[in-house]
Amino acid sequence: MANIHETSSYSIRDISLAETGRKNIAFSITELPVLTIIKRRFEQEKPLKGIRVGMALHITTETAYLVDTLVAGGASVAICSCNPLSTQDDSSAYLAKEGVQVFGYKGENKEDYYRFIEKVIAFKPQVTVDDGCDLVKTLHEKHPELLKGMIGGSEETTTGVRRLQAMAKAGQLKYPMIAVNDNFTKHLFDNYYGTGQSAIDGVIRASNILFAGRIVVVVGYGDCGKGVATRAKGLGAQVIVTEVDEKRGLQAVMDGFRVMPMLEAAKLGEVFITVTGNKNVVSMDAIRLMKNSVILANAGHFDNEIDVHGLEKNASEIEEMRPLFKRFRIGTKDVYLCGEGRLVNLACAEGHPSSVLDMSFAGQALAVEYLVKNKGKLAPGVVHLPEEIDNNIARLKLESMGVKIDHLSPEQNAYLNEWQEGT
Repeated sequence: MANIHETSSYSIRDISLAETGRKNIAFSITELPVLTIIKRRFEQEKPLKGIRVGMALHITTETAYLVDTLVAGGASVAICSCNPLSTQDDSSAYLAKEGVQVFGYKGENKEDYYRFIEKVIAFKPQVTVDDGCDLVKTLHEKHPELLKGMIGGSEETTTGVRRLQAMAKAGQLKYPMIAVNDNFTKHLFDNYYGTGQSAIDGVIRASNILFAGRIVVVVGYGDCGKGVATRAKGLGAQVIVTEVDEKRGLQAVMDGFRVMPMLEAAKLGEVFITVTGNKNVVSMDAIRLMKNSVILANAGHFDNEIDVHGLEKNASEIEEMRPLFKRFRIGTKDVYLCGEGRLVNLACAEGHPSSVLDMSFAGQALAVEYLVKNKGKLAPGVVHLPEEIDNNIARLKLESMGVKIDHLSPEQNAYLNEWQEGT
């Protein structure tokens, strides 16, 4: 086990980092106005009084403030990390100092990762807040006796929602899960703007390369891929997109990008960034075709988008050149991997900017409230937060930015809801 500070209520890197965490969170709060409005209301109304919330999220400054918000609403919280490299140790120390049950440190081994999930489950949560579905999966597979007491849960990311949909299709999902990822105020802003900026930030911090003039291959053109491709182009890169979906491939062409199969792009690219949510999208077959000194990075949730096992098995030399930036000697060429193939924006940088997570975590806080208010009324399965709640998040964000928009007149509203008026 790694050298960590551990008690019955926390397992973290270093409790002395709590003050640094407090300062970083205090600065982040200036970028989290919507969540702050929700927190103030929660303090007054206590909608979560007596509710146990179990969380598996990236333990960052913004997540710590989400925990503070749920606690302000009356909840008790236990949280573990949802990725071995994404914890900010000062944030976990802050939460421990505040009396929250918290289990996570940057660089967790696999044994501790699942041990920490079990610690959150031992808290016997009534609501789960998950990112990637590992907490929900473990609950269903290993602790079915706890499912009857579950009010519901929420899921943060695309990969987790896909896994939940697969569970529901197989008849295995036993309580309602809100797909927070599908909120407009989450998937557009968090995935497109957040991943677009933070993934490239991670690559730059890991390698210190210049993007201008580079040939960057973006693997996947969903919301995250669109964001990465657009920002790489904005930095002066020549962008190639690879896709398996015809509509997304067509959109990438119409957006001005070159589109081709991976085995063709492998011969041209200099930086490869994966954002698919699928496994082995950068295979050893592709890696063997690549130029010398290419850089590989993953911005998808799990570390299986790049064939890291294949790299390790086939490399004649492996050397860490910079923190979380390894060189693999494959034949006569060098291949560089960022962040062990894990989420590059959190492994090598600080994740999404706070102002983006303001909307994502507003959605999480309101999803927990919605589940508690509708206890027993929602059927097991993947459900969506009502549109009016999503719209309210957008309204609050606009107000915090000092932006005003128009409103429909009664005449216009009536026109949109009738069918008789024509030419």
